[in-house]
Amino acid sequence: MSSMITGYNPDVLSCLANLSNDEVFTPPEIANAILDLLPQELFSDPNTKFLDPACKSGVFLREIAKRLIDGLADQIPDLQERLDHIFHEQLYGIAITELTSLLSRRSLYCTKYPNSVYSVCKFDDQSGNIRYKRIQHRWKDSRCAFCGASQDQYERDDSLETHAYEFIHTIKPEDVFEMKFDVIISNPPYQLDTGGSGRQAKPIYNLFIQQALKLNPRYMTMIIPSRWFAGGMGLDAFRNSMMNNTHIRYMVDYTNAKDCFPQNSISGGVCYFLWDRDNTGSCNFVNIIGGARIEKERWLNEFPVLVRYNDAVDILRKIASKKEQSLSTLISAISPFGLSTKIRGENKPFQNNNIRMFSSAGESYIDKSQVLKGFEYIDAYKVMISQTGAEHAGEPSKDGTYKVLTSSLRTLGPNEVCTHSYLIIGPLDNSTFGDNIICYLKTKFVRFLILQAMSSIHLTKTTFTFVPVQDFSLSWSDEALYKKYNLSNSEISLIESMIKDME
Repeated sequence: MSSMITGYNPDVLSCLANLSNDEVFTPPEIANAILDLLPQELFSDPNTKFLDPACKSGVFLREIAKRLIDGLADQIPDLQERLDHIFHEQLYGIAITELTSLLSRRSLYCTKYPNSVYSVCKFDDQSGNIRYKRIQHRWKDSRCAFCGASQDQYERDDSLETHAYEFIHTIKPEDVFEMKFDVIISNPPYQLDTGGSGRQAKPIYNLFIQQALKLNPRYMTMIIPSRWFAGGMGLDAFRNSMMNNTHIRYMVDYTNAKDCFPQNSISGGVCYFLWDRDNTGSCNFVNIIGGARIEKERWLNEFPVLVRYNDAVDILRKIASKKEQSLSTLISAISPFGLSTKIRGENKPFQNNNIRMFSSAGESYIDKSQVLKGFEYIDAYKVMISQTGAEHAGEPSKDGTYKVLTSSLRTLGPNEVCTHSYLIIGPLDNSTFGDNIICYLKTKFVRFLILQAMSSIHLTKTTFTFVPVQDFSLSWSDEALYKKYNLSNSEISLIESMIKDME
């Protein structure tokens, strides 16, 4: 028994990474996979400087320290001299909270206070090279001018964290440490509550990347949600810049975030990438799907959104060669009629100006004057689609397959509307077109194409980018679509293996 006890020595950071938390901690094995992307000679150079601008557990700096300790052994043979050099001259961090500053210092220096006798490397102050400074948001029109946080949510007294992260709350990030860094590496905070309708959360990981690029390091690598591939609140400009940035030479994408962070459901998965200042070209894009690894060298900007599945690229190329109109041109904006999900109508018509409304609560009737927009759809036929996809957080089922759409597909007639919970396809000339569109949407072919542009559980116009418009006087089947687009047996097998049957 005693030998079993002494043989069990779990990594505390592995344990911490398995805890569910609003701030996602990086497992050491993932941190090392990211470090493996860097040229390994960096860890044998005593002049290389590393920065983590969003320290949480300190795992990146700790794992870098291990590599430097080995890599500099010949150049600095004395261990204590080597540790002093590494910790004083090469490793720097900015913690996101006071708690994570203590945790990060404990991980790196073996003590919360590196000026104590317990530190593996002695500093003159309690921070060492991992700094934490309580920052206040800068309010403008009830929003932070730097990160967009809600003043109602984040204007706090000294007893609470402000979550105003130092690295992204400055115009000049180079002034934080006043030095040049060779490598910037991090798992930044992902989002902040904006206090908006439906408790919207604004992505902020993009701000860390943009700030890091201002410092112009030799290399930059971060692990972030993959939602930016095709969606994300306010991420259009960021997505465009990333897709057209030829310095991104390597990207690893986990379609299911639990393959990377086992205890965290992160809608749309996660990815990490390597940005190389001195080299440009195509990107080696890697899919991690259920443990399988699929690599393909390609350009990130080939399509209007970043396609995550390498095996889908050739299928999309075949469809694009037809130069057909995209179904996205017939999809409504979010909240097609301006009707809140909370609105409830009457059980039966009570005057001539009433129209039928569909909501998650069922059917009811409202006065036509309550409709705020989408008037072009009211007197026409249209197809109603749930704005929410079938998979929780965009994660596949246990067998790795996707359903993509829910079963709430319905043809609506004139004087029928729906709430914010749904999108609309239309306007259509007759109900036959609507019924044939529903038949089309249920095909595995279409749902596979939708999956290529999905970045979260929510559907938008962009989600239908790759779905071509057909002659909707006809009823379409998978077999007819496979034949029309000349798909190979292997391409058909891919679609059939990824997409579930739909009733």
